[in-house]
Amino acid sequence: MAKWSDIDPQTLHPESLMMTYGFRPEWSEGAAAPPIFQTSTFVFPSARAGARCFEIAYGLDEAKPDEQPDLIYSRLNNPSLEIAEDRLALWDRADTAALFSSGMAAITTTLFAHLRPGDVVAASSPVYGGTHHFIETVLPQYDIGFVRFDHRTTAEQIIGLVGATGKRLGMIYVETPANPTNELIDLQMCAAVAAHFSTTGHKVPLAVDNTFLGPVFQHPLEHGADIVVYSATKYIGGHGDLIAGAALGAHTMIDPIRAMRTFVGNMTNPFTAWLLTRSMTTLQMRMERQAANAQRVADFLRDHPRVKSVNYLGHLAPGDPRHDLFKRQCLGAGGMISFEIVGGKEAAYRFLDALHLFKLAVSLGSVDSLAEHPATMTHCEAGEEVNAAKGVTPGLVRLSIGVEHPDDLVADVARALETA
Repeated sequence: MAKWSDIDPQTLHPESLMMTYGFRPEWSEGAAAPPIFQTSTFVFPSARAGARCFEIAYGLDEAKPDEQPDLIYSRLNNPSLEIAEDRLALWDRADTAALFSSGMAAITTTLFAHLRPGDVVAASSPVYGGTHHFIETVLPQYDIGFVRFDHRTTAEQIIGLVGATGKRLGMIYVETPANPTNELIDLQMCAAVAAHFSTTGHKVPLAVDNTFLGPVFQHPLEHGADIVVYSATKYIGGHGDLIAGAALGAHTMIDPIRAMRTFVGNMTNPFTAWLLTRSMTTLQMRMERQAANAQRVADFLRDHPRVKSVNYLGHLAPGDPRHDLFKRQCLGAGGMISFEIVGGKEAAYRFLDALHLFKLAVSLGSVDSLAEHPATMTHCEAGEEVNAAKGVTPGLVRLSIGVEHPDDLVADVARALETA
């Protein structure tokens, strides 16, 4: 019988490789599933081998093409971590991936690894509240400025905004679809802007937060992105029982991030990495069910008299420029919906308090459906004026659709709307 190691990964889809890739049963007493490598340190076969490991780990020398250095310490490398990273990279067709203790750890480490004092970062808006705070409040303390742009901003306008700062563009950072409005940013346009500012000595990276649609329904690397970041807590973990983050891309982009991670010490732990490996076996099925359920709920909301508007990618009509971008850049509409309820904040609160099946909680992408009020919860950091300008109004409610029966989800929303 042929072994899994005889199979060329290029001939299989990611959902097939999630059962085997990056692990051999003979490494662990014939275990069919990878065990948890719950250890802080690893034993070297010899002093010379240990020294060689540190030469490579600390960048004093590069590994030879066929060289596999021994493990050192779980802050630097761990089999549970590496198996999860290898499998996650398959979904986005990335060269490599680095896992972190949270989504914000992945985002902040990525920004610190590629930005320098005196730089400016061009960031899309709206973005998750934690990202907004870090870019607009923390980075300026390190002499790193920012400019904002949104889905309506052209390439020429972004170039003008950056040029007006007089600073070097260090990175373009995009969250698409935007949280919580589902607005799309054109990645090919952003890649062109990054190329415009790149020089022989400095390539401007385009980093994309792909949490809302990825890694099943959008692959930013195929549209010009250099780095993809995730809150792996969300769809990748998918069960509401872990916190993790990830950064993916080519080695030239991820190696500096991984090096920063080594010294900051914010990698994920072996048990969380093992949970992520487990979760990725059902990732495709979960996300497809969530997307199908979201279609049912969004269609119901669109026709309800107490709903002003619905932000759902599956409702973009042919002829709408956003529809053309959606068809070019995305593979599905995903499981996220936001909608504005008639009656503003108080009506939104009444709706949220009346839900039974949906849980009133932040986060998203879990198997259970969640609902929250962005303006006063996840996006309160930006402030009322900035939020309102980006469509995060007092009446906006965000729904993360789970895998429950769609009839029950619609019934719960209908009952809560009557209360609102």
